[in-house]
Amino acid sequence: MPGGHPPRPRDPAGRPDRPAPGDRPPGSPRSDRARADRARSDRARAEAAAAVYTPAVLKLYDAAVLGAVCSLVWRCPRREMLSLYERNLSARHLEVGPGTGYFLDRSPAPVPEPRLTLLDLNPQVLATARRRLARYSPAVRCGNVLEPLELDGGPFSSVALNFVLHCLPCPATEKGAVFDHLLPHMAPGARVFGSTVLAHGVHHTPLSRHHLRTLARHGVLHAGDDSLELLRAALESRFDHCRIRTRGAVALFEATGRPRRRRG
Repeated sequence: MPGGHPPRPRDPAGRPDRPAPGDRPPGSPRSDRARADRARSDRARAEAAAAVYTPAVLKLYDAAVLGAVCSLVWRCPRREMLSLYERNLSARHLEVGPGTGYFLDRSPAPVPEPRLTLLDLNPQVLATARRRLARYSPAVRCGNVLEPLELDGGPFSSVALNFVLHCLPCPATEKGAVFDHLLPHMAPGARVFGSTVLAHGVHHTPLSRHHLRTLARHGVLHAGDDSLELLRAALESRFDHCRIRTRGAVALFEATGRPRRRRG
């Protein structure tokens, strides 16, 4: 009708059709509430995953996890992860998920007074690592890498995520968002490196498969769908150069060159 609104489509009974619940426009109050609810749920899951690392667990972490489990279960001795730090650690470094601070403590500093920033969602982890690395006076930030980050001390010329990705409680296809949240804080040519246990694309034994399932049931690892293919795609779509090698059930990765936004 000229100058008016077209009639709403009607169903066979003559009633105007209503949009399906899933067809709500993106800016509608209901869709906004749904996104907010999901964000709260995701954060609660992330906090629950981080809370596993209590002071008691952290006291045993170096010997039990980095020692016995890495060597005997995942078949990737901790010296493999340490070699990543020796090649990539820079004077302005961001450590995501520092654990006890073991690797930074054991790695030679690239300059006499490096600027270190430690990022984790668990304040107890941050306190433990800061005490161990007190000689460097590291800055600490409590934050969730699954969300956009507010960080001081950048831009960083190296970023480490050692045994972090397999702990993130989100679908494997969404873990690449971590790099999107880190990119704004990275200098041109910055290096990203780390390691993660994968479920697919690496060599598992019956023991490592059993351990992966057991830790998943207890909410410690969230790597049931993590694959070498997805990890490679996440890095190659965001960095000029990447290198991934596997050792046992672990992927060790390094990405260098110009950080860039994801293509497509």
